[in-house]
Amino acid sequence: MAWFVLFLAGLCEVSWAVGLKYTDGFSRIWPTVATLAAMGLSVVLLWLALRSLPLGTAYAAWTGVGIVGTALLGITLFGESADPVRLLCISVIIAGIVGLKLTSAA
Repeated sequence: MAWFVLFLAGLCEVSWAVGLKYTDGFSRIWPTVATLAAMGLSVVLLWLALRSLPLGTAYAAWTGVGIVGTALLGITLFGESADPVRLLCISVIIAGIVGLKLTSAA
């Protein structure tokens, strides 16, 4: 269950990172509210996952999910580069997250 909560925390991290793009410098109220809510929820969910997962493992996985999700949405929503080397690097991050999960006791 802790890994599921951690994954949700990572998705919230993706939400606030992408949300920053839509806040227009925090001048648009509803995107700003949604972004701040996602920030708060992401940290709370990380805290919940840390109750049973080791800090280093949880933090690395949390940021990894955020990195991968944000990079993929950058490609999809904002036309960022989908260069094969970039995709390979994203794949390495995914492999790292899977490795952390497989070697975790929780």
